[in-house]
Amino acid sequence: MSTPIEYRRRGQAVWLDTISSKMIRSGRLASLIGAGSIYGVTSNPTIFGQAIVKNEGDYNMDLERLAREGNDAFAIYDVLTRKDIAEGADAFRALHEKNPVDGWISLEVLPSLAAETDKTVAEAKRLSSALSRPNVFIKVPATSAGVPAIRRLLGDGVSINITLMFNRKHYREVANAYLEGLSEFAAKGGDVSRVHSVASFFVSRVDTLVDKLLGEKIQKAGGREKARLEGLLGKAGLANSKVVYEDFRAIFGSATFAPLRAKGARVQRPLWASTGTKNPAYSDLLYVENLIGPETVNTMPEKTLEALLDHGKTPGDTVLEGVAEAKKTLDDLRAAGIDVEAVGEQLQRDGVVLFAKSYDDLLATIESRRAEAVKASAGVKA
Repeated sequence: MSTPIEYRRRGQAVWLDTISSKMIRSGRLASLIGAGSIYGVTSNPTIFGQAIVKNEGDYNMDLERLAREGNDAFAIYDVLTRKDIAEGADAFRALHEKNPVDGWISLEVLPSLAAETDKTVAEAKRLSSALSRPNVFIKVPATSAGVPAIRRLLGDGVSINITLMFNRKHYREVANAYLEGLSEFAAKGGDVSRVHSVASFFVSRVDTLVDKLLGEKIQKAGGREKARLEGLLGKAGLANSKVVYEDFRAIFGSATFAPLRAKGARVQRPLWASTGTKNPAYSDLLYVENLIGPETVNTMPEKTLEALLDHGKTPGDTVLEGVAEAKKTLDDLRAAGIDVEAVGEQLQRDGVVLFAKSYDDLLATIESRRAEAVKASAGVKA
């Protein structure tokens, strides 16, 4: 049986893809950290939305207080989320001080800014300054407007987690932005050793869409063609990730990165995101046990972490295995009329819309409760 501690010894950090006031205040987060079960945390608008809507922890009490003080829905959202991130970062502080590549927690810029470079930069700097903790990543999407924002933020020494990456094009653009941003920071006399970054590459969502496209083709096929298409089900996500890891090794082992490495720069670790298995026909650890490798992160939902702790196998550097087969899988999918690069572009567009909707729904919930609290407060005064 494997443990996240064994993964860490092989160079991979297991992170948890959720956070809430309840998790922090109940001591569960501290317990997971103390046991060596997790080495970081990620968050997004959907995660915060689920926690706040369910009234987990102190959200409702804090929300009502902030409403009575005259704050609008965005200000309330901002305070609630920053409070969780700050307390989470403090829970990880000792781990981070022991090893600065560990103990990170992420907060995402507003999804509504995904198409606006300048506003993304301004919001990321605001959040970084407001939180003022050495182990907080600001999350920025790898959209066409996000990539230049990434370069500028790194050029100013802001540590960031790049999200919504689904294909090799996204990865290469982000890795290049990291190199360019660090070079700019170094040219200003900045200490590049204190700048950290992870590149969040989504896995299971690729299989979800590719399997859907394959299913449509399978319905129309027969004989050998049907069997060939069925043999490609559930393989795109891992294949896509393994070729990206090969790109990572090439880029950060190159002469381009060498001068920065000599100045103390760290690699931008690939972070495997969306690693909870969505298809019950597949192993619940499909996207965990097959993507283990040096200088990587795997952030997973609680259910997947529990599965790892319960019945995970002894790890090996599996992300390095079957790369030639992964490339053939991508070629076979392309020959079948499914271009994983194009799938990645669609998934990124869909991801921006999904996070924006989660944020809008959350703000609507907060606004409703804010209005109720103000009304109740007015009634008490009357």
